[in-house]
Amino acid sequence: MSNSKTEATGLERFLGLFTEVRQGEGGTALLLALNVFLILTAYYVIKPVREALILAGGGAEVKSYASVGQAALLMITVPLYSRMASSLSRRRLINLVTLFFIACLGVFYLLAQIKVPLGVVFFLWVGIFNLMVVAQFWSFANDVYTKEQGERLFAIVGFGASIGAVFGSWVTGRLIEPLGVYQMLLVAGGILAVSLWVTNVVEHRESLAQANRQLAAGDSKPAKEEPLGEGSAFGLVWNNRYLLLIAFLLLFLNWVNTTGEYILGRVVTAAAEDAVAAGTAGGLGVGAYIGKFYADFFSVVNLAGVIIQLFLVSRIIKYMGVRVALLILPIIALGGYALLVFYPVLTAVRWAKTAENSTDYSLNNTVRNVLFLPTTREQKYKAKQAIDTVFVRAGDVLSAGLVYAGTNWLAFQTKHFALFNLGLVVVWLALAVAIGVRYRQLTADS
Repeated sequence: MSNSKTEATGLERFLGLFTEVRQGEGGTALLLALNVFLILTAYYVIKPVREALILAGGGAEVKSYASVGQAALLMITVPLYSRMASSLSRRRLINLVTLFFIACLGVFYLLAQIKVPLGVVFFLWVGIFNLMVVAQFWSFANDVYTKEQGERLFAIVGFGASIGAVFGSWVTGRLIEPLGVYQMLLVAGGILAVSLWVTNVVEHRESLAQANRQLAAGDSKPAKEEPLGEGSAFGLVWNNRYLLLIAFLLLFLNWVNTTGEYILGRVVTAAAEDAVAAGTAGGLGVGAYIGKFYADFFSVVNLAGVIIQLFLVSRIIKYMGVRVALLILPIIALGGYALLVFYPVLTAVRWAKTAENSTDYSLNNTVRNVLFLPTTREQKYKAKQAIDTVFVRAGDVLSAGLVYAGTNWLAFQTKHFALFNLGLVVVWLALAVAIGVRYRQLTADS
């Protein structure tokens, strides 16, 4: 673990404006932030290609059905990842998995050149890539830092993720026209390769630090890194109450959030149709009105998320603690959906989802990764993969089922979906309380 005792550098003093950074911690914190920045940039470069292929190749309905396919595939890929972790060291596991995804991008590019239909297959692949590679990065960050370091420094690492999402969207908008859609696959592959190089730089730094600590302790024989344990990913989750609580927390969180996105889309579409019919859309058609709304909406959400991540996250965790930080998003969601039950109009939906999404992308994203700091290495890599992929995607599947039942069988209005979400948030809040208590118990000795 990182714990150098050199004098604080100018970089560390600068980072200290945003969170507490101690001597020798600035370099690794910045490298990890750069690492996740590159991973998120690569994903947001790939994302428009995914949308273009799936919508052009099958339409929105096929896209919806493909989401269920992603959940099914994760039931296969997560156990496979777990078996790899049982026989490989941390470095070899991360290198092998990341190189596999880089190679896939090259294969997809070549298949596109010979006009092979890729829509559904590529959509499924992106869903696996996004969840597994990001979860693997946070497993690595959890392994690098102690519980005390992670609570302080994950705010900086998470800032890299926030900026990566913004930068990836921005750079894709400027490159996709001159380079073309399929060439973006190669751009993403190159960015992902750089991120893997950064991972190995961090790994090398940590190995040297570990060797120096061993020498200082009088042990001249370097420790050999062992595989990450023999347990299965799902077995680790089901047999540990703390991990199971986290898994269901993320399931309910994603169920609420995805249903909330449906509520927003439903209200925006109705508002666009009404504005065009009334002649108050400023000359825009329904599609253009919706597109302008979402462009403004995402800009505000991303900006708010970056500000929260940079200036508030570390202070909330430091002064209020992880237990309180874990409750902030469900409390925001509780207030938002309670408002929408009685006032389901566009302005209310917009600002409720702005508060929810910006907090989710910043504070909650950091806190949910902090929760794994007191777990074992095996749990960090294997159980986290299962939780951050299968259980998160299960929330999407349940939301899709709710929307289907609500629109086809139950004749739900917008307020009914908001009311259902309100009930889900109550369960989510109870899970957050239970996890906070257990987290405190696990970290009491620290």
